[in-house]
Amino acid sequence: MSEKKTKVAIIGSGNIGTDLMIKVMRTSQHLEMGAMVGIDPESDGLARAARFGVPTTHEGVDGLMAMEGFEDIEIVFDATSAKAHIANDAKLRPLGKRMIDLTPAAIGPYVVPAVNIDDHLDADNVNMVTCGGQATIPVVAAVSRVVPVEYAEIVASIASKSAGPGTRANIDEFTETTSNAIVNVGGAKRGKAVIILNPAEPPLIMRDTVFCLVSAPDESVHAEIVASVEKMVGDVAAYVPGYRLKQQVQITEIPADQPVETLLAEGETTRPTHQVSVFLEVEGAAHYLPAYAGNLDIMTSAGLQVAERIAAAKETAQ
Repeated sequence: MSEKKTKVAIIGSGNIGTDLMIKVMRTSQHLEMGAMVGIDPESDGLARAARFGVPTTHEGVDGLMAMEGFEDIEIVFDATSAKAHIANDAKLRPLGKRMIDLTPAAIGPYVVPAVNIDDHLDADNVNMVTCGGQATIPVVAAVSRVVPVEYAEIVASIASKSAGPGTRANIDEFTETTSNAIVNVGGAKRGKAVIILNPAEPPLIMRDTVFCLVSAPDESVHAEIVASVEKMVGDVAAYVPGYRLKQQVQITEIPADQPVETLLAEGETTRPTHQVSVFLEVEGAAHYLPAYAGNLDIMTSAGLQVAERIAAAKETAQ
């Protein structure tokens, strides 16, 4: 069956790219590794790929394009940086390669598998938002499919040790991209994202908090919100096994004297009545990364899920 699988390449031989490679090799039903691409000939990711028999290059995208078998690669994951992805995309997409962007570059549409993957299976470049976005936007979407979300705020707390140079260089892009996706994918009228690099030792696993302000004076709707969130958590856990609720969903009334108007979208006159608070944690599968690096695991798991669906759709069409 392996000859029928879709060949993929991974650009970026760091932590994310290496974890993704191992996931492809160990867990994928429809994909097989075609190449691992880096720029550091001494990187652990390239060394591991070579030991696994995966073709490698340390000459970046130009090296990939020169590799034997390049024409057989259909999907390319980019696990570099937002700036690098812009250049990589410009070279590869004209050659017919489907791009799955694990950086915050956001050239293509935002994709959160549990929410909108079916809308973008034909896109030639999809953006996986951010780790915080993958963890929290499903919850915002779960609330918004029951009742309009006037404002959503997410706080992603990750172990400082799990934030490599790429993550640190992209902090500004993280907050902007995640905030935009909270609105465009999650359905909130306005969104805000905060990331915290937790220096605690030993490192703590990823924790995410989602606050949604809604107008839901009818308490019968509250049970629908809770059920929708719980179902969505199960949908995400289907491809990110370490994703779970930390405690029960909380829905509390907003006091009449609490000023929330400054949080609402410009021109919005509907005053929210309740706050929905959801507390999550994400434990990594520890394929390559430590279990506390759930922030990286959810990105590789989400990217893999998108590629699997694209490849499965292609197989069905043939």
